[in-house]
Amino acid sequence: MLALVAIAALAVGAGAATRGWRPRRWAKLVSLLSAAPFALASSGSPAEPVHPAGALQALVDGAKEGAVLVPPPGRYPGPLVVSKPLTLDGRGHVTVDGQGHGTVVRVTAARVRLVGLRVTGSGESHDQLDAAIRAEADDVEISFSTLDDVLFGVALQAANGALVCGNRIRSKSDEPSLRGDAVRIWYGRHNRVHGNDIDGARDVSLANAPENVVEKNRIRRGRIGAQVVFSPRARLEENLFDANVTGVAVLYSNEVEVRNNRVLHSRGLAGSALTFKESSHCVAQGNEVVDCSVAVKVNAPTSPDNVIDFVGNRFAHNVAGMDFYGENGGHRIHGNAFEHNLRQVTVSGPMSARGNDWSGNYFDDYQGFDRDGDGVGDQPYELYAFADRIWMETPAATFFRNSPVMELIDFLERLAPFASPELTLRDPSPAMAPPRAQLPSAAGFTPSCP
Repeated sequence: MLALVAIAALAVGAGAATRGWRPRRWAKLVSLLSAAPFALASSGSPAEPVHPAGALQALVDGAKEGAVLVPPPGRYPGPLVVSKPLTLDGRGHVTVDGQGHGTVVRVTAARVRLVGLRVTGSGESHDQLDAAIRAEADDVEISFSTLDDVLFGVALQAANGALVCGNRIRSKSDEPSLRGDAVRIWYGRHNRVHGNDIDGARDVSLANAPENVVEKNRIRRGRIGAQVVFSPRARLEENLFDANVTGVAVLYSNEVEVRNNRVLHSRGLAGSALTFKESSHCVAQGNEVVDCSVAVKVNAPTSPDNVIDFVGNRFAHNVAGMDFYGENGGHRIHGNAFEHNLRQVTVSGPMSARGNDWSGNYFDDYQGFDRDGDGVGDQPYELYAFADRIWMETPAATFFRNSPVMELIDFLERLAPFASPELTLRDPSPAMAPPRAQLPSAAGFTPSCP
């Protein structure tokens, strides 16, 4: 390329000499032609302007309260502190780079909007809660931004009424347990996490944070899709949880609603799609759980009056549809579909499942008939534990579960029982057809705000 430029320069120079061009003009022409290859090479992808340290902080500090600040495009070194109410709109062309140190953007004032930014390069300290954005004030909006190569994504610390929506969030490339949370809400109320695309973070976590909403997000390849701890009256709705170790974990939190979510491919050995522990008056309704180790893992409610309702869910192609531990039972399980699971229900004790209220559930292994055509089986559905109970009572035998030897023992036990089989559950009115619901698609997700 340089040779062609040199030839072209000589040719033009020869012609210019006959027209009386002066040496200064000739030098300028050679300079422009020599730079042409580099200009052509960079014209397709212009370099991102890099602004000096403190430039963005100066713009924020100089803006009036309530202003809409649109910085010039480019990369700005962090950290940045927003200590007054304003809108910082990057319009997709502003990067704030923490360069591997601490929290990149910290919000300490109410009514701040961060829109259209890319925030990258936080520190790696869990103790210091190094995050892309940490908000410590009320009524903050973080929307349509990209947060990547950060430990924590958005950390809301004692913040109320925040909206986190339409963002793309990626953590550090560590093991799931060593990453930070994509969104962490601590001691905050009435926050809304809506329409975010979260991939490769640890959890979305609510801790000591009542009355928050997590809805319409796609959360993939993490540890726990959504973790609710000591956070009553939370609502998780229309989310897609894909390939996390555990889908949703509700721990020590009452009156939590888990509705119309899809949980796919949660195959962790110690995990499950939906987990409820020491939580009461919760509702799991209209969810679809497919290809997981355990669709639902749940213990007995803290009080006989404080039950969990499982209504209209679909549990399909899992190792176990529901797993109960604890001896009391006490949950209402109505109108669910159990399809193609290796085990429909597993238990830790005789009453763990039998003590629940079963009604109107569909079981694909039901062998009864519906002679009157009312959509309900003429005979109750009963599930017994035969030799397959061995691995439930003896955890070390779990390794041999579904092995040819165990399947043979189980077959012989059902054919000619050498001990009385244990009744696991009884549904007096089994449904003849499974329920169906409209749920979020696993493909074609677009980040959105309400």
